[in-house]
Amino acid sequence: MRLATVFNALALSAACSFSSPAQAADKPWPQKPVTVIVASAAGGSADVLTRIVLAHLSMETNATFVVDNRPGAAGNIGMSLLKRAAPDGYTLGYGNINTLAINPALFTRLPYDARQDFVPVGRMFSIYNLLVVRADSPVKNVAELIALARKSPGKLSYAAAGTGSSGHMGGELLKKMAGIDVLFVPYNGDPPSLTDLAGGRLDYTITNASVAWPLVQSGKLRALAITSRERVALYPDLPTLNEAGLKGYENVSWGGLVFPKGTPQPIVEKLGAALEKVLKSDGLRQDLANANAVPGTGNREDFVRFIASEQKKWADLIETAKIPKQN
Repeated sequence: MRLATVFNALALSAACSFSSPAQAADKPWPQKPVTVIVASAAGGSADVLTRIVLAHLSMETNATFVVDNRPGAAGNIGMSLLKRAAPDGYTLGYGNINTLAINPALFTRLPYDARQDFVPVGRMFSIYNLLVVRADSPVKNVAELIALARKSPGKLSYAAAGTGSSGHMGGELLKKMAGIDVLFVPYNGDPPSLTDLAGGRLDYTITNASVAWPLVQSGKLRALAITSRERVALYPDLPTLNEAGLKGYENVSWGGLVFPKGTPQPIVEKLGAALEKVLKSDGLRQDLANANAVPGTGNREDFVRFIASEQKKWADLIETAKIPKQN
């Protein structure tokens, strides 16, 4: 099957299936198209990367995956819809750092339980954030940024794409580990914050590499560091904050696949095995690299442990940094 054909199929929308889990388990999966709820807007990095992975999964499983974009409320709308879907194997969801790890600690009330309402399948990809300044900034590295912030407490400002975003959490983690006092300015998305950064109205941002890297390459911004624990092959010359003295610093956006609770285990295992296989293929790894992402392990057990560790990490930060809870 040609990738173009698969992508055309993925661009459609569909309603969730309402057949029972028992009926689904009686027949080989899949018997019909699988709706994939993506709790973000079409065309964003989460949507694009998920479609890339689903295209390869379609060829591996002979399943037709139909993306249903349900953005809004920091992903809570889409995850609530996934929770209520019939657990028959024909409704799948995209879960990420926000909906599965940050939101449970950030929101006073959620319409879903991230620990109880979903069955993890596997992590599809990771997207690294970059610490960037404007091209003519006097700050040349992380140490200089920290020194400047300590010299002028409360004077520097940084931005990220909204309260609770991975960039915001990464910025608060930097503040905590470096012991600095800077102002957080939330923006409605990355583009306006990067425009203001380039225009000198902000001091730095922590933002998605897929968004910031083209601006770094064009000379409009300068990248000081990448937020991974170790250097990344996609950006071999970028140091990590871990290297800069913030030992153990890591702030990575990630996304994976989850089924609603009660989905038959054979279906979960079949899709999990297929995901793990395609993520090892050269074709998918290259497709993700072209989109500034790296493949996850795809392993279900790894994903379960990873989600738990991320939930604890960001809950601890939200508490210790006294980040205001959202309603």
